Amino acid sequence: MTKISVSVPLNIIDLHGDGFHPVLDIVIFNKPFKVVLDTGASRTAFDHELLVQVNQEAPIIASERLSTGLGTNTMESATAVIENIWIGDLLIPELEVAVLDLSTINIAYREMGHPEVLGVLGSDVLMKYNAVIDFGKKTLKLK
Repeated sequence: MTKISVSVPLNIIDLHGDGFHPVLDIVIFNKPFKVVLDTGASRTAFDHELLVQVNQEAPIIASERLSTGLGTNTMESATAVIENIWIGDLLIPELEVAVLDLSTINIAYREMGHPEVLGVLGSDVLMKYNAVIDFGKKTLKLK
């Protein structure tokens, strides 16, 4: 079986003197969303409120674990198994994602004039699909 390679454009947003975030487009529930490419995130994580807005039947399961990172170690966590995630031409048939309250990120983005994001694409996906991030060409390659 040959591996297919896809290249996805990255939009590098300026956090007004506080660094940069690479953002890319994905499709879940047949709707487009923006996510931050986050190599420091161990898992892909989506915002609870946005996930419920787009799909009230989203299969969100409360977790006993507290999430670490994002500036806290006391954030309540849940998970959801999301089917048919499209990243460019790459179909991920099923992915378990963390479901967190990421509203503070979107509030900050709105204040800076950036679009809302559904969440972060983490290292779980980046490792599985042999990601290559090219900041010069502003692309993410997945195999």
